[in-house]
Amino acid sequence: MFDSIGWGEILVLIVAGLFILGPERLPSAAAWLGRTIRQVREYATGAREQLRREFGPEFDELRKPLEELRGLRDFNPKRAVQRTLFDDDPDPFGLRSNGHSSGPNLSKSTPPTPPPPERLAPNERPPIDPDAT
Repeated sequence: MFDSIGWGEILVLIVAGLFILGPERLPSAAAWLGRTIRQVREYATGAREQLRREFGPEFDELRKPLEELRGLRDFNPKRAVQRTLFDDDPDPFGLRSNGHSSGPNLSKSTPPTPPPPERLAPNERPPIDPDAT
């Protein structure tokens, strides 16, 4: 139940309860909260056991879709898209290979790169294009 609540959050709740309820009412409020949580757990366990008795072996079949829904908590959209689009080919564009793959070669379709521009000498002014300014 407290999987997503850390000790820091619990400490903040205790301090807030101390300020809101005061030191004289805080122990009775904590005891009431503990009894209530225990009672809710007992109700949930009783309901689960009653469903298991009534449904019998079909109860496990009903739990399978619920287990799949729990897996959605760890859903990663990026991974889902990768799995959907590229599940058959882990390297669809040939980007991770050393050039020895059957994937497409991107260098054939790209134009040759122009040579880098010459560097200016120290204290040399760059050329100005009057039409560009």
